[in-house]
Amino acid sequence: MEILKKPILTEKASIQTEKLGRYAFKADPKANKLQIKQAIEEMYGVKVRAINTMVVFGKTKNRSTKAGQVSGHAAKYKKAIVTLNDGEVIDFYSNI
Repeated sequence: MEILKKPILTEKASIQTEKLGRYAFKADPKANKLQIKQAIEEMYGVKVRAINTMVVFGKTKNRSTKAGQVSGHAAKYKKAIVTLNDGEVIDFYSNI
């Protein structure tokens, strides 16, 4: 089971990274905080101070087609906000 799906690189997440040292990740919905912490420490070689998790429910989407209105929704996912110890940094762009 792959615990971490991908980092969330939004404007809000970037502000939290700069000011508070927090990083956001999409995680496996079945993963708990301990599994997420171990995965981040192994993958990036940093020490995690705290983890906050939340389930983000998908937005409802509507679009008009020739056949009429089609409605659906985006998939839900688990978001993990990771706070690192002071002086620790994760560089997402190092292997580009």
